Amino acid sequence: MALDTAGVTDQLLNEGDIPPVHEVNAGGASPFLLTSDHFGRILPRALGDLGVAEAELTRHIAWDIGIAGVAERLARMLDAHLIAQRYSRLVIDCNRPPGAASSIPVISEATAIPRNEGISEHERGARRREIFEPYHHRINAVIDGRLHDKRPTVLVSLHSFTPVYAGVERPWHIGTLYNRDTVLPHLLLKHLRAESDLVVGDNEPYAVNDLTDYTIPVHGEARGLVNTGIEIRQDLIADQSGEQQWAERLARIFAEIEVELRAERVVD
Repeated sequence: MALDTAGVTDQLLNEGDIPPVHEVNAGGASPFLLTSDHFGRILPRALGDLGVAEAELTRHIAWDIGIAGVAERLARMLDAHLIAQRYSRLVIDCNRPPGAASSIPVISEATAIPRNEGISEHERGARRREIFEPYHHRINAVIDGRLHDKRPTVLVSLHSFTPVYAGVERPWHIGTLYNRDTVLPHLLLKHLRAESDLVVGDNEPYAVNDLTDYTIPVHGEARGLVNTGIEIRQDLIADQSGEQQWAERLARIFAEIEVELRAERVVD
């Protein structure tokens, strides 16, 4: 492993680094706005490999395995706008408040992240300024534009979860995540539970919390948008076939939910 200790103080991303924000179907007409906080696992060149073995950098600790393929397919099937973040959550987690200890983890599950230990406030600021903020500023700007244009906006935050965590097997195929807003999560639970082959989690394997989450509390709840988080078990979307099947299933379900939301005048 090459541990780059040169550090980044004033600037993190340089020539050769790609922008953090990835968008699909920005002109989509759907009321659903899709986000993917852990879409990618890229590392800035200045940080080397963070002192972590390559085998670890392909695991769930670095990104949400399979969600990229699901998210891109779902955006196209629904004609929805997807805003995603390309850098690894080990650089900075874009679904954590910047002040949280897990924002820039020094250990993830049982894996130490040496390059994250003892970093300066300058470097923390650079990671936040160049990766975290552009992503969330873009989501905020898109929501502003949609609200200005009086376009209905329903926020769906897409994630995936590992089948086994800390030695404990997780039985759910998919879970809905929420906190204050129960409109969309309850509709989604109803539709998912109507699928006879699924074990569905209600705020499992995680629940949304102001202290541990960012995208739903800030862009969904604080903006007054109907919203939900989705977690899909990673072994189900570990290849293109699984990604396609889950995108098709979710596209069908969300199309049905849109009809219900419009009938109830939640979406006009």
